[in-house]
Amino acid sequence: MRTPTQKQILSAFRGATKSEISKVTFPSDFADIDFSRREFYGWRDAKMPRRAYVVVERDDEFVALLLNRSEAKPRRRAMCSWCRDVDITEDALLYTVRRAGARGRKGDTLGILVCEDFNCPKHARKLPPAYHKGTDVDAIREQQVADMERRVQTFVSEVLSTQE
Repeated sequence: MRTPTQKQILSAFRGATKSEISKVTFPSDFADIDFSRREFYGWRDAKMPRRAYVVVERDDEFVALLLNRSEAKPRRRAMCSWCRDVDITEDALLYTVRRAGARGRKGDTLGILVCEDFNCPKHARKLPPAYHKGTDVDAIREQQVADMERRVQTFVSEVLSTQE
């Protein structure tokens, strides 16, 4: 992913109001983030605990989404829909996002279980389990990253879709 500026991210929001965009708080370490090792960038808002943001690159432009975290946590450990890492130490939580277009204006949302701190790119790059000895672990890792990126892009496409 290319390195976005804060201004580029703010202008890339879809399905969010101007008021919501004006309240976006970036992480204090934003300038230190290595975007070259990320297929998307997500963070939780420090000032609004239930709010989070995701930025992806699509067709050489950035798309940013405002997500809302569910108040309830899953009773059991849930698997992240994007990285699908079964050995993670953080919880996968339900986040919802307003759909684009008329559907979103009517209140239609999509929900997804995602790692609480959006560390999916790191999880997808982990070495595969030991039982993969003798196989091309780098190819497995590349496939995990590609699969995660495809799942993220598919979710963003669903959010942006204006078809009924």
